[in-house]
Formats: sequence, structure tokens, C-alpha cells
Amino acid sequence: MTASMRLRAAIVAVALVVLVVVAAPDRAATAAEDGARPPIPQQLWSFAGILGKYDDAALRRGFLVYMDACSGCHSLRHVAYRDLSALGVGFGPEDIKALAAQFKVEDGPDEEGKMFRRPALPADRIVSRFPNKQAAQHANRGMYPPDLSLITKARRDGTNYLFAFLTGFEEPPADAEVTPGMHYNRYAPGQQTGMEGVLSEDLVEYDDGTQASVPQMASDVTSFLAWAADPHREIRHSIGVRVVIFLLLLTLMLYALKREVWAHLHERKEEAAAAARARNEDRDHPDQAEMPH
Repeated sequence: MTASMRLRAAIVAVALVVLVVVAAPDRAATAAEDGARPPIPQQLWSFAGILGKYDDAALRRGFLVYMDACSGCHSLRHVAYRDLSALGVGFGPEDIKALAAQFKVEDGPDEEGKMFRRPALPADRIVSRFPNKQAAQHANRGMYPPDLSLITKARRDGTNYLFAFLTGFEEPPADAEVTPGMHYNRYAPGQQTGMEGVLSEDLVEYDDGTQASVPQMASDVTSFLAWAADPHREIRHSIGVRVVIFLLLLTLMLYALKREVWAHLHERKEEAAAAARARNEDRDHPDQAEMPH
């Protein structure tokens, strides 16, 4: 084994050791988080995969569920009202303006240096029920309801976990120990959570006539929150597909060009080799070269 090969082997070994050391705490944390909870069921999402697309109808239904069941505690501070135009039917400019105007936001200072409240504008972020984190904690027994803008990215396997969490509330088994003030959820870390189940049959009424079952509402609001966390997903994937296709075509063109260039070089090389052989033969057999025909 040469010195360079030994060096490469040593670098690979060190890299593997570092990878194991770095990944080990993450695996331990994952195991501790999972506890005794069952595996998260995998759902079929319309937006999954590189060619996936958001279901606009599901997004509209999910926004309705968020407003009716989630917005009382959870904020959505990274989404502006005007972003909702991506939801399609019923979210035109005037609809969004009217929706935003139902809420008040603090603005200012005015000419007198005072802060004032005004109706929200489409450019404003979706208004939270609580003015600050302390107010949210005080209203929820000291527990802070997380902002949902990026919740599907904040959790491992976020979309499937969120759906499982929303449908995982049930009566605790006889042998389960639930801390006072907590609620049993078979998919939550430790199988208990400070949030109570908020979804119930026919909690909302969908405009499109879809039955508002708990799984349906959980699926819709999960789809909406997945969109809120990654609203440009479809555009990014579309650009990515075009770039990959372009690179493949460019690779084929460059390969064909390489074949063409090297074909000429090989021909010249063969011609030069034949000429060299002829010269060598003439040099090795001068008498034959001078023999008259």
C-alpha cells in the first residue's frame, strides 16, 4: 500500500469516527423522545415528492380549521394575510382585505409619539390572540403554545407527526400514568401533552360539503400548516426539475462533443502512427525502399 493510499484510508476512518460520534447523541435523543409511543403512521400527502402539489381545496379547509380550532392559542406569525392568496377561490384581494380588517394591530408612533391600534392590512402578519409570550403562558397554565408557522419543519417527520398528534387523543389505558393537568396522547412524547384535544366531529362546516370528521380536519389543517412552512415548495421543485433536465441535456451534448473531438484526435493519432511506422520501415530497410519497381 502506497503512502497516498494509507493517507486516504486514514482520512476515511477519521470521518467515520466523527460521523458516529456526532450522530450518536441524536439517536439517543430520538429514542428518549419516542419512549413507548407507537410508530408514527405514514400518510399519503398530495404535496409529497418532487412532483407533488398542494391541494388548494384542502388548504382552504385547513385554514378554516386553524382559525376555528387553533388560532385561539397558537400564532402564525410568519404568514401574512396577503400570502393567503395562494389558497385560490375565496381569497382574492378584496376577500383578504376584508379578512385582515377584522383584526386590530398595534402601530405607531403617531404625530404625538403615541402608539395606536388600527385594522390589519393584507401586508400584516396574521394577528395572534396574545400580545406577547408571557400573556400566552399566563393563559395556558404556564405552558407556551408554540407558533405553528414552521411546526411541520420543527418536528421530525413533521407532517405525519402532526396528523398523528391531532388524531392521537384518547382515554388513557388503565396502566398509564398521566400527570395532573396533562392529557393522554398516544403519539406525543411521553404519551402526554399539555394541550387537550381540540378536534371533534363536525367542529366546522366546510363550504364544499366535505364531511368534517376528525381525521379529515386533521389532514386539512396539517396540509395548511405544511404549506405555511414551505409556501414556495412547488415553485422550487419545478425549478429543480427544469435544472436537472437542462443538466442532463447539457451532459449529453458535452458527451457527444467530446466523442466528436476525440474521434478526430484519434484519427490524427492513427495517421501519425502509420506515418511513423512507414518511416521506421524505410529506415530499417533502405535497400527495399530504393529498389526500382
